[in-house]
Amino acid sequence: MDRRTLLAAIALVGIGMVIGVVLVSHLGSGSIIGSVIAKTGTPTQVGAKQPPVQAVESIRQFNRVFVEAANAVMPSVVGIRVVREQGGSRRMFEFFGPFRRFFEERIPEEITPPPQRAQGSGVIVTEDGYIVTNNHVIEGAKEEDIRVITHDGKEYRAKIVGRDPLTDLALLKIEARGLKPAYFGNVDDIQVGEWVIAVGNPLGLRSTITAGIVSATGRGGLGVISGDPYAVENFIQTDAAINPGNSGGGLFTLQGALIGINTAIATTTGFYQGYGFAVPVDIVRAVVEDLMEDGKIDRGYIGVQIQPVDDVTAKALGLEKPQGAIVSNVLKGSAAERAGIKEGDVILEFDGIPIRSPNHLQGLVVTRRAGQTVRLTIWRDGKRLDKNVTLRRRDEDTTASRTSGTEPSESSSEEGRSVDLEKLGFSIGALSEQTRSRLEVEYGVEVRRVTPYSYAWERGLRSGDVITHVANTPVRSVAEFRRLLGQRKAGEAVLLRVVSLGPDGEVVRRIVSLEIPS
Repeated sequence: MDRRTLLAAIALVGIGMVIGVVLVSHLGSGSIIGSVIAKTGTPTQVGAKQPPVQAVESIRQFNRVFVEAANAVMPSVVGIRVVREQGGSRRMFEFFGPFRRFFEERIPEEITPPPQRAQGSGVIVTEDGYIVTNNHVIEGAKEEDIRVITHDGKEYRAKIVGRDPLTDLALLKIEARGLKPAYFGNVDDIQVGEWVIAVGNPLGLRSTITAGIVSATGRGGLGVISGDPYAVENFIQTDAAINPGNSGGGLFTLQGALIGINTAIATTTGFYQGYGFAVPVDIVRAVVEDLMEDGKIDRGYIGVQIQPVDDVTAKALGLEKPQGAIVSNVLKGSAAERAGIKEGDVILEFDGIPIRSPNHLQGLVVTRRAGQTVRLTIWRDGKRLDKNVTLRRRDEDTTASRTSGTEPSESSSEEGRSVDLEKLGFSIGALSEQTRSRLEVEYGVEVRRVTPYSYAWERGLRSGDVITHVANTPVRSVAEFRRLLGQRKAGEAVLLRVVSLGPDGEVVRRIVSLEIPS
């Protein structure tokens, strides 16, 4: 490069620097920008100046209700972290967070699986540290492996005061003072359609609020607690999102009243799909008070097995509409037997409260203690009767006993013969000695075949069932069964007492109602 070219390059760089200084000085003074603004108007704004819809005062107030309710109840809900040995309940937990599959796939088969870490929630019920949660949250955990984390982040060791597997509730105690207990609402005030909030620690996320409505009450027969026939399932159903980790947390009204303990979800994936279920507050209160007293459940029992009353059953019994719970079995030596309750009775009221369903009756009984006397209003032979029943402890009740009686057995001429009842969809035969022994019955007829999806199938009859009574009349032969049914007019409904084997091999007694076809 010659000298002339070098000087020209230096001159150009110098001119550029001078122009830059001038531009910066003008930018600072705003003169150039000002000229652009003058030509194009207001500079471009990011986002709109106002929301597209102006919130009216009623909407602002509605939002404030949720905010105030959330702030009020969050201090009453705690997180619970446990470590349990393999084999504990897995129904409502996340193990190793959302990466459970990642960990499990990398554990060699010959290595013993590590203890499970689980997370749930709880609700403070006293200012000095009593906390209610689900039994399945702490099931299988050692006391020293249970930790409670309060809303302000403090961590405590917890003591197990007591557990009640039949309601899936448990009571813990931590050494703390000045806690904020939840306000217990009134179960009678719960209305389908009202807004509620669920508070807990789902999926490892502390102090989480979700909102929804009460979508149903009195949900039962879900089989989420245990296989025990005494398990109490009388849930509040909500569409507020409930996920693993919410178990044991609270379901609250917008007034901040606790109305239930979140317990289960309806799901095919293990996560939220639309509905959650909470143990109602009246059951929670009864269990908590019982466990606080001595760590034990002193619950009273009537000592009956019950079924729902549908339209056909109501028709057979002469009831105006389906209502109450029909007694399918009275346990030997139970409170019900002592009070004169019989199979086929319909329990219409419990201490003056109309019974909506079997699980509603269960929910009421579970709030009473052994030794208390309750008044049952029953329907028998077309009349309403009142019976005073003194509830007894479960261990005082005995299992269903062998049916007594000296009725004659089937004659040899009927042995093995089957009568086809095509219009109803089932056939019957004489009671075999093998079935008689297996089901512990002395008389009856055996259901040999039930056509799938027939009327009898839909009403609940199954192959292997034994029909012992038509209404209150014992059945001793196939001919007698045909005669008793033949006495009924077309369109009439009739009750059959049925004995069968349950899924675990136990003897189950139930009532099946049929309408006589034309």
